[in-house]
Amino acid sequence: MGRYVLRRLLQLVPVFVGTTFLIFFLVWAVPGDPFTGMCGERPCPPQFIAAMTDKYNLDDNVVVQYLKYMGALLTGDFGQTYAEQPIGDMIANAAPVSLRLAVVAVAIEAIIGISAGIMTGLRRRGFLDNLVLVSTLFLIAIPTFVTGFVIQIVLGFQLEILTPTVSSKATWGELLIPGFVLGSVSMAYVSRLTRASVAENRRADFMRTALAKGQPKRRIVGIHLLRNSAIPVITFLGTDIGNLMGGAIVTEGIFGIHGVGRLVFEGILDKQGAIVVGVVVLLVLVFLLVNLLIDLLYAVLDPRIRYD
Repeated sequence: MGRYVLRRLLQLVPVFVGTTFLIFFLVWAVPGDPFTGMCGERPCPPQFIAAMTDKYNLDDNVVVQYLKYMGALLTGDFGQTYAEQPIGDMIANAAPVSLRLAVVAVAIEAIIGISAGIMTGLRRRGFLDNLVLVSTLFLIAIPTFVTGFVIQIVLGFQLEILTPTVSSKATWGELLIPGFVLGSVSMAYVSRLTRASVAENRRADFMRTALAKGQPKRRIVGIHLLRNSAIPVITFLGTDIGNLMGGAIVTEGIFGIHGVGRLVFEGILDKQGAIVVGVVVLLVLVFLLVNLLIDLLYAVLDPRIRYD
């Protein structure tokens, strides 16, 4: 196991370098003047532009800029905005909020989606099965921003059951509704994936063997069926954590959440490429580490899997 983990960690290095360089190149290639608006309504004087260009190494080619950026990043320095705000502090304030939102979304989609998938997978072609299939198709077809606006207007403004926006503290309770909105589409996919996996494994040879041995039905379903059916679902949930953190721009905008999604959006509008690159670096690290943990979890779910 130790050799496998070390090998996987080494494999993550070129993936990390390639991904971060790609996003760095794309941000560097975006046209436009990054200093627009910094001097009010008047154009910035040439002396100011020359000083800022030299300070932020904008005259260097993209490879040199990337190497300088990664060298500073290895020391924990995410750089500064053009207004000299530390990007590391901005990410440190926004990332915990988005992480809590992603955890709430994953928990909701896992609890509701897996439960619905198990029930429909064990009892197919019934009323509950049809209800889940129709409702999940409904959730998949509706864009997230529509779901968010409908819930906000109905529950927040009309019925006044909840506050339409999230406070600056962004507590776990306040993130329940935004988490449901963010994870609604993934919840539908989890439900369908669990249903298909359970239904397929019900006809597997190991299930017939367990039945022939006379094992209790609870053990057959809980140990043999669900553990083997959980592997594709766990894979989806694991990869979804990084996707939810990076794809929360719409949800965070609707509910006024100050997370990394909103930070990226503001960075794009203000042409602050360093903010975008810094957030992407964080998301890439989260995505790669979560995928490594998911791979290691396979051996726990299926004893037949061994890592040498």
